[in-house]
Amino acid sequence: TAAPQTPAGYSFARSSSAPAAGPGMPGGAPGDQAPSYPIAAPPMPASAASAGSDDRHRRRGPGWGGVIVTSAAVALLACAGTASGLHYFGAGSPMTASTAAPTAIATGSTTQTVSSTGTAPDWEAVTAAVSNAVVSITVEQGQGTAVGSGVVYDSSGHIVTNNHVVGGASRIQVTLADGRIYNANLTGTDSATDLAVIALENPPSDLTVAQIGDSAGLVTGQDVMAIGNPLGLSSTATTGIISALDRPVVTTQEEGEPSDGSSGNSQRDPNRRLAPDDKKSSQVFTNAIQIDAAINPGNSGGPLFDETGTVIGITSSIASTGSSSSEQAGSIGIGFAIPSNLAKKVADQLISTGTATHAYIGVTIGNGGGTAGGVTRAGAEVGSVESGSPAEAAGLKEGDVITAIDGKPTREGSALTGFVRQYSADDQVTLTVIRDGEELQTPVTLSERKDT
Repeated sequence: TAAPQTPAGYSFARSSSAPAAGPGMPGGAPGDQAPSYPIAAPPMPASAASAGSDDRHRRRGPGWGGVIVTSAAVALLACAGTASGLHYFGAGSPMTASTAAPTAIATGSTTQTVSSTGTAPDWEAVTAAVSNAVVSITVEQGQGTAVGSGVVYDSSGHIVTNNHVVGGASRIQVTLADGRIYNANLTGTDSATDLAVIALENPPSDLTVAQIGDSAGLVTGQDVMAIGNPLGLSSTATTGIISALDRPVVTTQEEGEPSDGSSGNSQRDPNRRLAPDDKKSSQVFTNAIQIDAAINPGNSGGPLFDETGTVIGITSSIASTGSSSSEQAGSIGIGFAIPSNLAKKVADQLISTGTATHAYIGVTIGNGGGTAGGVTRAGAEVGSVESGSPAEAAGLKEGDVITAIDGKPTREGSALTGFVRQYSADDQVTLTVIRDGEELQTPVTLSERKDT
């Protein structure tokens, strides 16, 4: 079976003798490691004022840890946005454009929504409206460079991207869609959600700001477009549909120098190599938007748009059939994006305070099942309850099986964790709990997690 990976953010060491790469060059608990991908990345410009170069060389990027991703589908995931020299996701089959005329598309400081009265989205109009809000990010760390994607969040020059794209970088540069290059500083990162915000130095007054949509209203089968810079191919647009919602995905970000070893079922960032088992790691739990639009290494941190041109997600990982680090990985039509509502919540906190806070219940959980009323359901089984936690106050007990939170199914432990990350401290939720053959509705007031 395929194991999920993260389609961006591979790291590659510098190599002065490496040949130039052209367009034809290949660019919860986690499972085993997944393969890494060689990617072509443009060299870091000498200065922020210099123009970008067309000569892309193979590089072994910064000593970042890989991202291992695991999901219910047990597919291999790869991060889509941080590795050496790729900007956007890989190309996919274009959707048929509608012949209907779009509504007014302005070229001002904020992207304008697009409407289509035909049977298919007008992707040509959407691309024209939003492309300038998508950026390429190049970072330096240690002896290497890596790249990813990002989206312009506000007119002050804040850019939203993935934590695995910019976390730990010693230097960050952003290339706008029109080729202008700016130095950027890290505003804040959140390893718990794999989100980060950077800020341009001396941002221009004519930035195109993306409109952030409401991911709560998304439906399976909805048309979407991803724009990023896979394999160094900036401003690449690919289209598809939402294949599933609230797909539990767990990525493990390893710290330290990358390792070439990999095997088995795992998920990771295709632009990086997985770190050895003795490295410190942090887990990212996301109830992601699953899409079939092609995304590849270099897409990480880029926006996912709906047919009106509003951002509904931040692309972060993909599934791959590769089973070893020596194999190439790319889009197989299973990609994942962080929902825009979570991205906006975290981005606003990072911009305001430099850090993000997260709610928690206070239980250890695993996958389990319970029977009530003659019906057996899968859920998150409580292993232990933390003293003084919201869970203890709500009366949760060891052995309880939580099958839903506010009516949203939690068929595995990672799904519950992913949903809780979407809430804030002091929010009250209702857990559906199976205990001793009975189904209970248990209200819980969430608290702030202090160790994230």
